[in-house]
Amino acid sequence: MDEAPWRRRFRATRISLPIWARDEPERCLYRSNGSGVTELYAWDRRAGTHRQVTSRRFGTTSGELDPSGTLVWWFDDDHGNELGRWRVEPFSGGAPAPAVPDAVPVGYQAGLALGANRTVVGTSTKSGSTVVLIEGHSSDGATTELYRHPQDAHVGPLDRAERLVVIAHSEHGDARNRALRVVSVGGDRGDDGRTTAEPGAIVGELWDGPGRGLAPVEWSPVPGDERLLVVHDRSDQPRPLLWHPRTGAVTEIQVDLPGEVWVSWFPDGAALLVTHDHLGRSELYRLPLDDPTGPGRGGRGGRPLEPIATPAGSVTAAAVRPDGELWYQWSDAANPWQIRAIASFDAAGGVSDTTLIEPDGQAAPRGVPCRSVTVEGPAGSIQAFVLEPSPHSDGAGPQPTIFDIHGGPEAHDVDAFHPRAQAWVDHGWTVVLVNYRGSDGYGKAWRDAIVGNPGLTELEDLLALRDHLVTAGVADPERLVLSGRSWGGYLTLLGLGTQPAAWSLGVAVVPVADYVAAFEDEMEPLKAYDRALFGGSPAEVPDAYRARSPITFVDDVTVPVLVLAGENDPRCPIRQIGNYLEALRDKAKAYEVYRYDAGHGSLVVDESIRQVEVVLDFLHRHHGSPPPL
Repeated sequence: MDEAPWRRRFRATRISLPIWARDEPERCLYRSNGSGVTELYAWDRRAGTHRQVTSRRFGTTSGELDPSGTLVWWFDDDHGNELGRWRVEPFSGGAPAPAVPDAVPVGYQAGLALGANRTVVGTSTKSGSTVVLIEGHSSDGATTELYRHPQDAHVGPLDRAERLVVIAHSEHGDARNRALRVVSVGGDRGDDGRTTAEPGAIVGELWDGPGRGLAPVEWSPVPGDERLLVVHDRSDQPRPLLWHPRTGAVTEIQVDLPGEVWVSWFPDGAALLVTHDHLGRSELYRLPLDDPTGPGRGGRGGRPLEPIATPAGSVTAAAVRPDGELWYQWSDAANPWQIRAIASFDAAGGVSDTTLIEPDGQAAPRGVPCRSVTVEGPAGSIQAFVLEPSPHSDGAGPQPTIFDIHGGPEAHDVDAFHPRAQAWVDHGWTVVLVNYRGSDGYGKAWRDAIVGNPGLTELEDLLALRDHLVTAGVADPERLVLSGRSWGGYLTLLGLGTQPAAWSLGVAVVPVADYVAAFEDEMEPLKAYDRALFGGSPAEVPDAYRARSPITFVDDVTVPVLVLAGENDPRCPIRQIGNYLEALRDKAKAYEVYRYDAGHGSLVVDESIRQVEVVLDFLHRHHGSPPPL
């Protein structure tokens, strides 16, 4: 007997957008759950072969190819706790080996830049951030420390000549808004054009001041061109600029589009690939640069944007190959993920748009489409997506509804395929995906609106949308569930305590539940993030944390709560969740808990299905919806 459609959506093979080796682009690497666990796969296009590289109980997500395509690097952590070291193995197969010398400490990932002859590794530990240069690709390679600082930092890319590397740092104390520093990695020319700059020597600095962040993207692909492509937020919407670190020259590139953009290079350096995100849907453009061969090799991007035709929905990743072919990953709410390729295109739109990889096995069943809604909230328009078992126009009356709240908070829900949301729909639930204040995708002011007041700000938006849907007759107030994972789980528990009359059940997956204890145990990069968000640590601003911690409001929780927690979670650690559950028990509150052996989420398909079963059973027992099909 066939499994229910919702289960088959989880089991269907999913593939990430492949990356390719810079100097051997027919050698590619991607992630797939085809084995039942998300692992890394090597794809030799020339030979037409696919090989599973990693095989670990808890799965593997982080991997890179060296420029020659000879080696696969992958990050080896313990039980999904994200703490570990890099390992390396031949692309064509062979035993993995340590990738970095002992001088690189065990820690959390803080970036990896692979060159043909040099490697730069970033690591985050309790003592701060460290960046180490390794000569070659071997644990026996000579090492040089390029950077060390107590604040959070992350390694960006190496330039093509392997003389410069960029580091995004928060030495100014704000991990949400980083500055950029370019340092020499050796073999670099000095100011007189003859001397050699020592590894770690500062070549250029770029900082836009307090509250303004910079994100490095890519160095120019053109040999000898030392422009770095950067995304800035000097205006409300993120936009690109070109920075020449040696001279300090900065050229902002104008993009006349209403939403946020992400950019990457075309291989000739004469244009940018623009991914435009607006109201949860995305589209692609080619942006020619003015006079790309002239002085400074860059202009303001004032020439017209050239649209690249893709289906309506969401492009979650895209890149242009050295031969000019464009690869992209696409889905919408109803249609599962696809990896597609455009062989050629022009200003009139895409042509030759084909499926790049057909996954093995049974395809994921289609889901229901979503509709976008916009509601006026306390501080502006709130955009959300609604998925319904049947169109509301059928006149069936208010429906049982789940607010499925995204994490981050710097993330946002888009018109894309969500097996979990489709599982709720299959069991009769209307699902609401809300892009509350704090979400990215809607400009800097929207994203930064929670600074100084996290948690409570987002809940104002959730309540405004909740009240609108109840008044409109869409949501049944007696069967209105608040649910979320990670930051969404935090908002769920905080909402149950501060808005007890608004929600009928709560489902919190890997949540922050006791913020002070969470801060004590969480990974170092998140401590830096929390200090920037709250204005300090719990020791420095205790009242701010106490007033926004779910455990503070346990007395006011009036509905049953289901909590799902990972035993090895470094982001929302298990101890602080235990504190919250103990407080619920002491107050005789109704709660259930499901603990699983992994980290912040599971990469095992069967475990993901089991977690959905647990939630569906909880909804069935408390609100009478169908049991897990």
